[in-house]
Amino acid sequence: MHFAEAKGILSAQNGMNLYRGCTHGCIYCDSRSRCYQINHDFEDIEVKQNAPQLLEKALRSKRKKCMIGTGAMCDPYMHCEKQLEMTKKCLEIIDYYGFGFAVQTKSDGVLRDLELLKSVNEKAKCVVQMTLTTYEEELCRIVEPCVCTTKKRFETLQILKENGIPTVVWLSPLLPFINDTKENVEGVLDYCIKAGVQGVICFGMGLTLREGNREYFYKALDKYFPGMKEKYQRKYGFAYEITSENHSQLMGIFHETCRKNHIMSNVGQVFDYLHYFPENKGYEQLSLF
Repeated sequence: MHFAEAKGILSAQNGMNLYRGCTHGCIYCDSRSRCYQINHDFEDIEVKQNAPQLLEKALRSKRKKCMIGTGAMCDPYMHCEKQLEMTKKCLEIIDYYGFGFAVQTKSDGVLRDLELLKSVNEKAKCVVQMTLTTYEEELCRIVEPCVCTTKKRFETLQILKENGIPTVVWLSPLLPFINDTKENVEGVLDYCIKAGVQGVICFGMGLTLREGNREYFYKALDKYFPGMKEKYQRKYGFAYEITSENHSQLMGIFHETCRKNHIMSNVGQVFDYLHYFPENKGYEQLSLF
């Protein structure tokens, strides 16, 4: 990993990425796409070492409290977080100033900060978003090789539920001819029901491929699924949106299962929930630094 000074930390939508790159090794990762201009090896993590100071300055100057998000481009609980604690430091600042927190991860490492998450949720609002794509454990170890498996993430969701932390699941991506099956979707949704998630985000049954992540994905297909790359190339060519042949059937199962179990499945509704800040819980604090 290497360190850099960032000029700013919060996006216009109040999201932040404390790192650039990732070490979870997911074979489908869109963040590898060249359009994001990561000009170093993807696993050579760039650490925005001044992020806590930038965040503190940004939150101190905000006139209105809101939800602060992280995890859109890189997992905030990847391996280096254990040593660096950048996410933890920023979470402490968010908690101190009474802002909300919406984190997206694949890692059970989020439980390290359980007490902080609970504190944020008591003062404002905290939502943990967990990505679940592959119900079968051995397949999950191939598709997402360097992070805990789906079963462990489900157990993490259960612990969060027991501690009063609301959760949302990202059911994305589904890989055609690999995990785009009725059994896989039903298995993941069963986990969601048992964990009592508030909502499930699913943009459709498939994935996206573009320059950068396409090459990495195809290399993984050659390694783990011989002949699959050629099958993708014949069917999809160089398309950006790779839609499963089972899209309609699986989306029907998805929406109906969520409806029956009172789980939000409309993407817009779930995002509204994630961004909503309960202002009556907010309060003022002095500068932390």
